[in-house]
Amino acid sequence: MRDIPQSVHKFRGAAAPTGGAQTAEEGSSLEYAIRTPAMTLPPDHPRRIELNDEAHARPPEALQAPVRISYLALFSDILHRDRQRAHIAELAAFFGVKPPSPNAVHYSANFGRFRVKWERHTEFARYKFLLPGAGDDPFADPAIRKLPAAWLADLPGEIIVATHAAILPASETTEDFDAISHRLFAGNPLVGAGISGNAAIALTDFRIRPDGFSRLLLLDRSLRPRQAGRALQRLLEIDTYRLMAQLALPVARQLAPILAASEQELAEVAAALPTVTESGEPQLLDRLTQLEAEIESRGAENDFRFSASRAYYQLVQRRIAELREDRLPGIQTFQEFTELRLAPAMNTCQATTARQESLSVRVSRASQLLATRVELTREHQEMQVLQSMNRRADLQLRLQQTVEGLSIAAISYYIIGLIGYAAKGAKAAGLPINPDITMGAAIPIVILAVFLATARIHKMIHTTHDP
Repeated sequence: MRDIPQSVHKFRGAAAPTGGAQTAEEGSSLEYAIRTPAMTLPPDHPRRIELNDEAHARPPEALQAPVRISYLALFSDILHRDRQRAHIAELAAFFGVKPPSPNAVHYSANFGRFRVKWERHTEFARYKFLLPGAGDDPFADPAIRKLPAAWLADLPGEIIVATHAAILPASETTEDFDAISHRLFAGNPLVGAGISGNAAIALTDFRIRPDGFSRLLLLDRSLRPRQAGRALQRLLEIDTYRLMAQLALPVARQLAPILAASEQELAEVAAALPTVTESGEPQLLDRLTQLEAEIESRGAENDFRFSASRAYYQLVQRRIAELREDRLPGIQTFQEFTELRLAPAMNTCQATTARQESLSVRVSRASQLLATRVELTREHQEMQVLQSMNRRADLQLRLQQTVEGLSIAAISYYIIGLIGYAAKGAKAAGLPINPDITMGAAIPIVILAVFLATARIHKMIHTTHDP
């Protein structure tokens, strides 16, 4: 039996053996302890638990037929989150139920006879009120009637979806779709399908009734409670995301005439580019700059709406795929209904986005072209100014040279005059000097000396100023 290292006993928190033989069983247990030490892991990332629990944060309710559900989706700014949480807390206090935590963005609780579920999303909040049981008409006494009317009236936001849903056990009599349409959906054409591998039938007419709610019926053939909750949640999300996606359609319709006017303005500017004069270029550039600013401003205002619309549309398509629809005789499926109505709207939004981006690119290209032309015009004007300055400098140089020549003559004249006065003074003093001859002889010497002195001064100036 080999010896156990002291370090092993250190990590195990036990003293090292002091001697004596060990049995095979003791040696085996020690070796197992060495091979399987207690693990000490690095510290958790601060967001690990939060990110992991996010996947389990909003589980669907476990629903058992029969059950009635009232569903509201309220369009509201994210700043309303605290107000919505406080409003839910007021309802919980009214029924004596534990309120949501201070930073909660979702909440689910049993309020006695009914359950409440609240979820906050980026642009909207969802409320579900669930009430077990249903009579002959599952929509006659909806779950939302169990809530205080004043509390409902003060809900923050604007309703984008309001739906009464019911989950009923399926039977041969409940699958008479014509009878269901006339009894529960005012005879409107139904949209529906077998879902979840034909474990249930989902029916709706996607119409808003006089009470402000649409209706959704789920006939349970063999759904498990959690499966029923997921199916209902997908159906409600399809309706919610469908309408949220279409919020971009009015924006696209409003932009259509504006984009047409901008395109006309760009066409006029582009047509004027080849023949514009130098004096007209700045005005044309101003028009393009203003047009580009307007386009970019509109793009910044609407970019989020169009991007969100694309995201919602993708969610609608994903939720429909998760339904695993099976066609019912004579009834339009959710996918057919959605694609028939929603796809053209999304194509319009996509075309508007592409049109706006294309217009922005074309205006930017025209602006660059005109800006280059204006820059060349300015460079040409600057070159003309420089040539004019060169001519003036040349004239100034010639004038300066003329003045310098006259200055040499004037300076020489004064120096020779001084020499003449000096010669006359010397003759008067008795020196044998002829003033006239002296002055005549000094003329070339003085002129040469003044010229050389002037040239030396020029050289010194140039040497000082040259780099």
